[in-house]
Amino acid sequence: MGSTSHIIERINRIFPSLHPAEKQVAAFVRDRIDLVASLTVGQLAERCEVSQPTVIRLTRKLGFNGYREFRYAIAHPQQDADVPDDAAFNPLEGFNLHPWDNPDDVPHKTVAAATTILREMLSTLDGKAFRRAITQIARARVIDIYAVEDSLAPATDLNTKLSYLGLQSRLHLDPYLQQISAAHLTPADLAIAISYSGSSSDTVKALRLAKNQGAATLGITNSAGTPIANWSDVTLLAGRDSHTIYGNAIFSRISHAALVDMLYMGVILTDYTRYAAVLDASGRAIADRAYAA
Repeated sequence: MGSTSHIIERINRIFPSLHPAEKQVAAFVRDRIDLVASLTVGQLAERCEVSQPTVIRLTRKLGFNGYREFRYAIAHPQQDADVPDDAAFNPLEGFNLHPWDNPDDVPHKTVAAATTILREMLSTLDGKAFRRAITQIARARVIDIYAVEDSLAPATDLNTKLSYLGLQSRLHLDPYLQQISAAHLTPADLAIAISYSGSSSDTVKALRLAKNQGAATLGITNSAGTPIANWSDVTLLAGRDSHTIYGNAIFSRISHAALVDMLYMGVILTDYTRYAAVLDASGRAIADRAYAA
């Protein structure tokens, strides 16, 4: 909802389709909207001589999640009346967070969002594509990794894990260097692109350059049919779709980090004896890095 005028406009739009009791509430809100901001759901129901569920049903028909959100909209109207109706209450679109929430609820909301994303990723993951991906990694002479912004977190993790396995993996933080690196790959190499949206221009360009060099390509993204997927020999989807950028997209590293761990363990299983020995050697090389009191 944008401003109180938008709320009144929406009431007028749906008014003919409302049940009689809902019309009583809608008429009261329309005529005395400034007063409604100070009323609880029980008080509004009493004023309108209806039940509380009737009030809540009306607020949901108006597009709100409940009475609290509806009341907040009236008390905090948008300054800009041109803001679209669906833009005012989701500064973190796709993540269930609102201005009236209690901070004590944040841990639960965050874990719930992460759990949903991981379950979605697991249900979406193509087992055949996953097996092809670990084979690509295990066989590659050089592995280039491309990512920008939030996707650099799982990209860095992947680069670290592959390096621990003794693989020739590299990740440049500068997108231009990623593209230069891609231009020097060969058919014996692998390019891995990580992009939540699948449309990050620098990442797409690097992957396209690698593909043109004949290198194998692996894309990690959230949507089929995106540029990343189109330039990938193998695509691993971390979800069913791309969520809005200011909401669940900031949690993309959760599913992408899980995919990185899956790839890491999958590669180890392609030659367990070899990689167990390599990991032992990697561990010995940094044994002196542990803090000693």
